[in-house]
Amino acid sequence: MPSVTPATIGGALREAMRLPRLLLAAKTAVAVGIAWAIAPHMPGITDEYPYYAPLGALVSMYPTLMGSAKSGLQTLLGLAAGIGLATLVILTVGPTWWTIPVIVGIGIVLSGTGWFGVGREYVPMAALFVLIIGGQDADSYSLGYLVQMAVGVVVGLAVNFVMAPATTSAAAAARVDDFQLQIANHVREIGTAIRASWPPENDAWERNASSLAITADDVRAALTEGDESRKGNPRALLRKRDTSVDHRRLETLDTVTFHVRDISSALADTIWHRPGAFEFDNALTEPLGAACDAIAEAIERYETDSDRSREAASAADDAVAELTRVVDARSVEAGHAMGPGVLTAMHLRRIAVHLR
Repeated sequence: MPSVTPATIGGALREAMRLPRLLLAAKTAVAVGIAWAIAPHMPGITDEYPYYAPLGALVSMYPTLMGSAKSGLQTLLGLAAGIGLATLVILTVGPTWWTIPVIVGIGIVLSGTGWFGVGREYVPMAALFVLIIGGQDADSYSLGYLVQMAVGVVVGLAVNFVMAPATTSAAAAARVDDFQLQIANHVREIGTAIRASWPPENDAWERNASSLAITADDVRAALTEGDESRKGNPRALLRKRDTSVDHRRLETLDTVTFHVRDISSALADTIWHRPGAFEFDNALTEPLGAACDAIAEAIERYETDSDRSREAASAADDAVAELTRVVDARSVEAGHAMGPGVLTAMHLRRIAVHLR
């Protein structure tokens, strides 16, 4: 559990007060108010259970339209399943001291199938409510429960559609841009560290390597959320965007990250004489640093501008080819090819290929 400090509290409050969260809170409040106003006017016996309509509006409100529709439907399916289980008890042995806990247990097992998504908790809950609260009027209670929840879900969807949330695909694409720059800067830091005093005093590049994979996962989640925000959203018609380009770019950067992390680990083992490390050939310092700089430039320019991207990729090819030539020559002189220079040259070459 993370420690609670003024900084973490302030960060949590800032996250909670972000505009998308405030918009969701406002839409939820409006939907709950409208559902509560409509509920008493529902026909038949359903007007006796108006308190379930605001609950339906609440559970259906998600940041995205597709998320709202999905959660609302799953909640209603969970309710229907729970009511169905309770109905079986009522039509057979009736609610007793042992049938109620048994049917709740069956509901929990059924909710674990994954069929009901976010509505899974409502399977045993609905069964319990119908059997205990419904009592002798279980049939009318079941109808009122399900109908009023459906009213709330419909109201929630309507409010979410009218007050359509902004699409987040552009913001997700910006996250890919930032990630791309982060990888480029990391590779540049490796080149700088290699050419510094030996052994390098700056080890931030090694520590940052482990964060690249975490960042990649976060960016992938942001892209997925961006795609979700466009589904059924009228704003997406005004802001058309081919998000497949961003996904392909992230896929390439994810592969590049694998090579960069392996380079960082191998060089760090050698620099700080860890178990399994190979000796570093000082003759590779300059060509390796130059290759890292060129690859970093190619990563930074990747798919941002076609001409500059091609020029950077060509320069990276030349720098990696020079590093490979020096590695081959030094391997022949030393009589063996094992070493961090070989591994680094191989990974940088693979990065150059992926960037093309």
